[in-house]
Amino acid sequence: MSSTGLQGRSVVVTGAGSGIGRAAALAFAREGARVLVADLDREGAEGVVAAIAAEGGTARAVVGDLGEQQVVDRVVETAVAEFGGLHVLVNNAGIMDRFSAAADTDDAEWERVLRVNLTAPFLLTRAALPHMLAAGRGAIVFTASEAALRGSAAGTAYTASKHGVVGLVKSLAVMYRAKGIRANAIAPGGTATSIRVDARADTHGPAVLGGHAGNMGRIAAAEEQAAAIVFLASDAAVNVNGAVLPVDDGWSAV
Repeated sequence: MSSTGLQGRSVVVTGAGSGIGRAAALAFAREGARVLVADLDREGAEGVVAAIAAEGGTARAVVGDLGEQQVVDRVVETAVAEFGGLHVLVNNAGIMDRFSAAADTDDAEWERVLRVNLTAPFLLTRAALPHMLAAGRGAIVFTASEAALRGSAAGTAYTASKHGVVGLVKSLAVMYRAKGIRANAIAPGGTATSIRVDARADTHGPAVLGGHAGNMGRIAAAEEQAAAIVFLASDAAVNVNGAVLPVDDGWSAV
């Protein structure tokens, strides 16, 4: 029997087809949770479902762009219909920017990064909240970033999006703590995942940010970030609300 209180719980993990999301989905399943794997990549999502099933767990996949309301609705409706509710939401899906400085950030880069990293988690949280409120409890965990804590870890769009995530976390914590709902975030430092940066080294942003790269410290495994996510979602963190937990080998302390 799991000591985390996650046994039998319904958990949605976004961006769960690879990287931190995949590691988190597998970790929740090992705690006895039933996991809805949401990702844009069908092969990745279905591979995680198969991996969970191979270990004796229960999972379902929903494939689509979480920036679209109909996909968000399908994620929540599937979790509720298949698993009898929605107890934990992990807003993990995200993309990097091109490390662009503000003057070099075009509308397309800004709008895409903000849509994926901030608007999509908001839409999913808004859709999940009625089910959590009806149950009188719920845990929402976001993957923020070291870039949510400083201005020297990414470009303008990504940095703004992750600072926005922290604001969303804190607002949720204040608004819904009396309703039994907790909202927290991890702030990963350098982590071995499939996320890629398409940056031009000769532009202003990468040239500036390169000078700060030495502070990053050790590169974490995705499983280390997943362990922090599971902790924040679990009963072990029942009095943790509105927190942003750096998982960064002390980068945020430098």
